Amino acid sequence: MTVKQLRAFLAVAQTLSFAQACERLHLSQSALSLSIKALEESLGGALFSRTTRNVRLTPEGEALLPLARRLMADWDNARDEIRQRFELELGRVTVAAMPSFAGNLLPGILKDFRARYPKISVTIQDVINEDVIDRVQIGQVELGIAFEPAAASRLTFTPLYMDRFVAVVPSDSPLAESHDLAWDQLLKEPFIALQRPSAVRYMLEETLAAQGQTLPVELESHQLSTVGRMVSAGLGVSAVPALCIGQMQALGARCLPLRDPVIERPIGVLQSSERGLSVAGQALLDTLMATPFDGVGLASPQA
Repeated sequence: MTVKQLRAFLAVAQTLSFAQACERLHLSQSALSLSIKALEESLGGALFSRTTRNVRLTPEGEALLPLARRLMADWDNARDEIRQRFELELGRVTVAAMPSFAGNLLPGILKDFRARYPKISVTIQDVINEDVIDRVQIGQVELGIAFEPAAASRLTFTPLYMDRFVAVVPSDSPLAESHDLAWDQLLKEPFIALQRPSAVRYMLEETLAAQGQTLPVELESHQLSTVGRMVSAGLGVSAVPALCIGQMQALGARCLPLRDPVIERPIGVLQSSERGLSVAGQALLDTLMATPFDGVGLASPQA
Protein backbone atom coordinates (compact mmCIF):
# COMPACT_ATOMS: atom_id res chain seq x y z
CA MET A 1 0.00 0.00 0.00
CA THR A 2 1.12 3.52 -0.73
CA VAL A 3 0.07 6.80 0.82
CA LYS A 4 -1.46 7.81 -2.52
CA GLN A 5 -3.55 4.63 -2.66
CA LEU A 6 -4.75 5.01 0.93
CA ARG A 7 -5.77 8.62 0.32
CA ALA A 8 -7.69 7.52 -2.75
CA PHE A 9 -9.41 4.73 -0.78
CA LEU A 10 -10.40 7.10 2.04
CA ALA A 11 -11.77 9.71 -0.37
CA VAL A 12 -14.01 7.17 -2.08
CA ALA A 13 -14.98 5.47 1.20
CA GLN A 14 -15.98 8.77 2.79
CA THR A 15 -17.93 10.15 -0.19
CA LEU A 16 -19.12 6.85 -1.71
CA SER A 17 -18.66 8.62 -5.01
CA PHE A 18 -15.77 8.37 -7.45
CA ALA A 19 -16.73 11.73 -8.94
CA GLN A 20 -16.69 13.53 -5.59
CA ALA A 21 -13.45 11.76 -4.63
CA CYS A 22 -11.84 13.00 -7.85
CA GLU A 23 -12.81 16.57 -6.98
CA ARG A 24 -11.49 16.23 -3.43
CA LEU A 25 -8.15 14.82 -4.55
CA HIS A 26 -7.85 16.86 -7.77
CA LEU A 27 -7.40 13.65 -9.76
CA SER A 28 -8.84 12.43 -13.02
CA GLN A 29 -11.34 9.56 -12.99
CA SER A 30 -8.80 7.25 -14.63
CA ALA A 31 -6.02 8.11 -12.15
CA LEU A 32 -8.31 7.50 -9.18
CA SER A 33 -9.55 4.22 -10.60
CA LEU A 34 -6.00 3.04 -11.21
CA SER A 35 -5.03 3.81 -7.59
CA ILE A 36 -8.01 1.89 -6.22
CA LYS A 37 -7.36 -1.02 -8.59
CA ALA A 38 -3.68 -1.18 -7.59
CA LEU A 39 -4.64 -1.16 -3.90
CA GLU A 40 -7.20 -3.91 -4.38
CA GLU A 41 -4.71 -6.02 -6.33
CA SER A 42 -2.05 -5.59 -3.65
CA LEU A 43 -4.51 -6.70 -0.95
CA GLY A 44 -6.03 -9.52 -2.97
CA GLY A 45 -9.66 -8.52 -3.40
CA ALA A 46 -12.34 -5.88 -3.95
CA LEU A 47 -12.79 -3.04 -1.46
CA PHE A 48 -15.81 -1.52 -3.18
CA SER A 49 -18.90 -2.93 -4.85
CA ARG A 50 -19.90 -0.67 -7.73
CA THR A 51 -23.11 -0.38 -9.71
CA THR A 52 -24.27 2.26 -12.13
CA ARG A 53 -26.16 3.95 -9.29
CA ASN A 54 -23.98 3.67 -6.21
CA VAL A 55 -20.69 2.69 -4.58
CA ARG A 56 -20.58 0.63 -1.41
CA LEU A 57 -17.78 -0.73 0.74
CA THR A 58 -17.34 -4.47 0.79
CA PRO A 59 -16.92 -6.12 4.22
CA GLU A 60 -13.14 -6.06 3.60
CA GLY A 61 -13.39 -2.38 2.72
CA GLU A 62 -15.28 -1.76 5.95
CA ALA A 63 -12.50 -3.52 7.87
CA LEU A 64 -9.82 -1.46 6.13
CA LEU A 65 -11.51 1.91 6.73
CA PRO A 66 -10.58 2.48 10.43
CA LEU A 67 -7.09 1.12 9.79
CA ALA A 68 -6.60 3.45 6.84
CA ARG A 69 -7.78 6.42 8.89
CA ARG A 70 -5.30 5.56 11.63
CA LEU A 71 -2.44 5.02 9.19
CA MET A 72 -3.06 8.31 7.43
CA ALA A 73 -3.36 10.20 10.71
CA ASP A 74 -0.02 8.73 11.82
CA TRP A 75 1.54 9.62 8.48
CA ASP A 76 0.24 13.20 8.59
CA ASN A 77 1.42 13.63 12.18
CA ALA A 78 4.86 12.27 11.33
CA ARG A 79 5.12 14.52 8.28
CA ASP A 80 4.13 17.57 10.32
CA GLU A 81 6.64 16.74 13.07
CA ILE A 82 9.53 16.33 10.64
CA ARG A 83 8.56 19.54 8.84
CA GLN A 84 8.54 21.36 12.18
CA ARG A 85 11.99 19.99 12.96
CA PHE A 86 13.35 21.22 9.64
CA GLU A 87 11.77 24.62 10.28
CA LEU A 88 13.14 24.68 13.89
CA GLU A 89 9.63 24.78 15.32
CA LEU A 90 10.28 21.51 17.14
CA GLY A 91 13.31 19.52 18.17
CA ARG A 92 15.87 18.72 20.82
CA VAL A 93 19.62 18.94 21.00
CA THR A 94 21.84 17.40 23.67
CA VAL A 95 25.21 18.93 24.51
CA ALA A 96 28.01 17.78 26.81
CA ALA A 97 30.16 20.59 28.18
CA MET A 98 32.92 20.68 30.74
CA PRO A 99 31.63 22.31 33.95
CA SER A 100 33.85 25.40 33.69
CA PHE A 101 32.21 26.28 30.35
CA ALA A 102 28.73 25.01 31.25
CA GLY A 103 28.61 27.08 34.42
CA ASN A 104 30.15 30.30 33.14
CA LEU A 105 29.66 30.93 29.43
CA LEU A 106 26.98 28.52 28.25
CA PRO A 107 23.96 30.12 30.00
CA GLY A 108 24.39 33.38 28.09
CA ILE A 109 24.81 31.52 24.79
CA LEU A 110 21.69 29.44 25.46
CA LYS A 111 19.74 32.60 26.24
CA ASP A 112 20.53 33.89 22.74
CA PHE A 113 19.73 30.51 21.20
CA ARG A 114 16.38 30.20 22.98
CA ALA A 115 15.45 33.75 21.99
CA ARG A 116 15.79 32.69 18.34
CA TYR A 117 14.45 29.14 18.67
CA PRO A 118 12.11 29.04 21.68
CA LYS A 119 10.58 25.69 20.73
CA ILE A 120 13.89 23.79 20.60
CA SER A 121 14.63 21.89 23.81
CA VAL A 122 18.25 21.75 24.97
CA THR A 123 19.72 19.19 27.36
CA ILE A 124 23.08 20.01 28.94
CA GLN A 125 25.32 17.35 30.43
CA ASP A 126 28.05 19.06 32.45
CA VAL A 127 30.77 16.46 32.78
CA ILE A 128 34.56 16.43 32.91
CA ASN A 129 36.51 17.00 29.72
CA GLU A 130 37.24 13.32 29.08
CA ASP A 131 33.57 12.39 29.43
CA VAL A 132 32.63 15.12 26.95
CA ILE A 133 34.90 13.48 24.36
CA ASP A 134 33.58 9.98 25.14
CA ARG A 135 29.93 11.00 24.88
CA VAL A 136 30.41 12.65 21.51
CA GLN A 137 32.32 9.61 20.23
CA ILE A 138 29.62 7.11 21.20
CA GLY A 139 26.81 9.33 19.94
CA GLN A 140 25.24 9.99 23.33
CA VAL A 141 25.30 13.73 22.58
CA GLU A 142 25.40 15.68 19.32
CA LEU A 143 27.86 18.36 20.40
CA GLY A 144 30.57 18.63 23.01
CA ILE A 145 32.41 21.67 24.35
CA ALA A 146 35.87 20.92 25.65
CA PHE A 147 39.58 21.51 25.33
CA GLU A 148 41.07 20.40 22.04
CA PRO A 149 41.75 16.66 22.37
CA ALA A 150 45.24 15.36 21.66
CA ALA A 151 43.90 12.77 19.24
CA ALA A 152 40.37 12.62 17.86
CA SER A 153 40.31 10.54 14.69
CA ARG A 154 36.53 10.22 14.74
CA LEU A 155 35.82 13.74 15.95
CA THR A 156 35.83 17.16 14.37
CA PHE A 157 37.11 19.98 16.60
CA THR A 158 36.11 23.56 15.79
CA PRO A 159 37.94 26.09 18.00
CA LEU A 160 35.98 28.87 19.67
CA TYR A 161 38.76 30.73 21.49
CA MET A 162 42.08 30.26 23.29
CA ASP A 163 41.78 29.95 27.05
CA ARG A 164 44.72 30.82 29.31
CA PHE A 165 45.19 29.64 32.87
CA VAL A 166 45.08 32.23 35.64
CA ALA A 167 46.17 32.16 39.26
CA VAL A 168 43.49 32.08 41.97
CA VAL A 169 44.60 33.54 45.30
CA PRO A 170 42.85 34.69 48.49
CA SER A 171 41.75 38.31 48.24
CA ASP A 172 43.65 39.18 51.45
CA SER A 173 46.89 37.47 50.35
CA PRO A 174 49.94 39.63 49.57
CA LEU A 175 49.92 37.90 46.16
CA ALA A 176 46.59 39.56 45.40
CA GLU A 177 48.34 42.93 45.11
CA SER A 178 50.45 41.74 42.16
CA HIS A 179 49.74 42.63 38.53
CA ASP A 180 50.56 39.07 37.48
CA LEU A 181 52.33 36.04 38.91
CA ALA A 182 55.04 33.64 37.80
CA TRP A 183 54.43 29.97 38.47
CA ASP A 184 57.46 29.91 40.80
CA GLN A 185 55.70 32.47 43.02
CA LEU A 186 52.38 30.62 42.99
CA LEU A 187 53.85 27.19 43.73
CA LYS A 188 55.43 28.39 46.96
CA GLU A 189 51.91 28.35 48.41
CA PRO A 190 49.76 25.29 49.28
CA PHE A 191 48.10 24.30 46.02
CA ILE A 192 44.44 23.36 45.68
CA ALA A 193 43.73 21.30 42.56
CA LEU A 194 40.87 19.57 40.79
CA GLN A 195 40.96 15.83 41.33
CA ARG A 196 42.05 13.44 38.61
CA PRO A 197 40.94 12.57 35.94
CA SER A 198 40.30 16.28 35.40
CA ALA A 199 41.80 17.50 32.11
CA VAL A 200 42.73 20.75 33.87
CA ARG A 201 44.76 18.81 36.45
CA TYR A 202 46.57 16.74 33.82
CA MET A 203 47.23 19.79 31.64
CA LEU A 204 48.87 21.67 34.49
CA GLU A 205 50.92 18.69 35.63
CA GLU A 206 52.18 17.85 32.14
CA THR A 207 53.10 21.43 31.22
CA LEU A 208 54.87 22.10 34.51
CA ALA A 209 56.71 18.77 34.34
CA ALA A 210 58.11 19.81 30.96
CA GLN A 211 59.49 22.90 32.74
CA GLY A 212 60.99 20.82 35.53
CA GLN A 213 58.31 21.87 38.02
CA THR A 214 55.84 19.85 40.05
CA LEU A 215 52.38 20.69 41.32
CA PRO A 216 52.52 20.67 45.15
CA VAL A 217 48.90 19.55 45.67
CA GLU A 218 47.81 19.73 49.30
CA LEU A 219 44.03 19.93 48.82
CA GLU A 220 41.83 18.73 45.98
CA SER A 221 38.18 18.64 44.97
CA HIS A 222 35.99 17.50 42.07
CA GLN A 223 34.17 20.83 41.94
CA LEU A 224 35.52 24.19 40.78
CA SER A 225 33.18 25.96 43.18
CA THR A 226 34.71 24.07 46.10
CA VAL A 227 38.21 24.96 44.91
CA GLY A 228 37.20 28.63 44.78
CA ARG A 229 35.70 28.55 48.25
CA MET A 230 38.79 26.89 49.72
CA VAL A 231 41.03 29.53 48.14
CA SER A 232 38.75 32.29 49.40
CA ALA A 233 38.97 30.81 52.90
CA GLY A 234 42.75 31.16 52.78
CA LEU A 235 43.56 27.45 52.53
CA GLY A 236 45.84 27.87 49.53
CA VAL A 237 46.03 28.94 45.89
CA SER A 238 44.98 27.39 42.60
CA ALA A 239 45.01 27.84 38.83
CA VAL A 240 41.95 27.62 36.61
CA PRO A 241 40.96 28.44 33.02
CA ALA A 242 40.32 32.16 32.58
CA LEU A 243 36.68 31.50 31.69
CA CYS A 244 36.22 30.78 35.42
CA ILE A 245 37.38 34.24 36.53
CA GLY A 246 33.84 35.48 37.18
CA GLN A 247 32.98 32.37 39.18
CA MET A 248 36.14 32.60 41.29
CA GLN A 249 35.63 36.30 42.00
CA ALA A 250 32.01 35.69 42.98
CA LEU A 251 33.30 33.19 45.55
CA GLY A 252 35.61 35.83 47.04
CA ALA A 253 38.95 34.91 45.42
CA ARG A 254 41.23 37.07 43.27
CA CYS A 255 42.42 36.02 39.78
CA LEU A 256 45.73 37.09 38.23
CA PRO A 257 47.47 36.36 34.92
CA LEU A 258 50.05 33.57 35.09
CA ARG A 259 53.40 33.49 33.27
CA ASP A 260 56.61 31.52 33.02
CA PRO A 261 55.15 29.44 31.55
CA VAL A 262 51.93 30.72 30.00
CA ILE A 263 49.61 27.72 29.79
CA GLU A 264 46.85 27.99 27.22
CA ARG A 265 44.81 25.66 25.07
CA PRO A 266 41.96 26.02 22.56
CA ILE A 267 38.41 25.43 23.73
CA GLY A 268 35.98 24.47 21.03
CA VAL A 269 33.11 22.35 19.78
CA LEU A 270 33.40 18.62 19.19
CA GLN A 271 31.16 16.68 16.85
CA SER A 272 31.33 13.28 15.21
CA SER A 273 33.04 13.18 11.84
CA GLU A 274 30.89 10.15 10.95
CA ARG A 275 27.40 11.40 11.89
CA GLY A 276 25.68 14.53 10.67
CA LEU A 277 23.98 17.01 12.96
CA SER A 278 20.25 17.45 13.31
CA VAL A 279 18.83 20.76 12.14
CA ALA A 280 18.56 21.82 15.80
CA GLY A 281 22.14 20.72 16.46
CA GLN A 282 23.41 22.72 13.49
CA ALA A 283 21.48 25.78 14.69
CA LEU A 284 23.14 25.55 18.11
CA LEU A 285 26.56 25.09 16.50
CA ASP A 286 25.93 28.19 14.37
CA THR A 287 25.00 30.12 17.52
CA LEU A 288 28.20 29.03 19.26
CA MET A 289 30.31 30.00 16.26
CA ALA A 290 28.63 33.41 16.05
CA THR A 291 29.26 34.18 19.73
CA PRO A 292 31.96 36.84 20.29
CA PHE A 293 34.49 35.48 22.77
CA ASP A 294 36.60 38.65 22.89
CA GLY A 295 37.95 39.16 26.36
CA VAL A 296 37.34 35.55 27.41
CA GLY A 297 40.41 33.59 28.37
CA LEU A 298 42.73 36.61 28.07
CA ALA A 299 43.22 35.57 24.45
CA SER A 300 40.49 35.16 21.87
CA PRO A 301 41.67 34.05 18.44
CA GLN A 302 38.37 32.50 17.29
CA ALA A 303 39.19 30.28 14.32
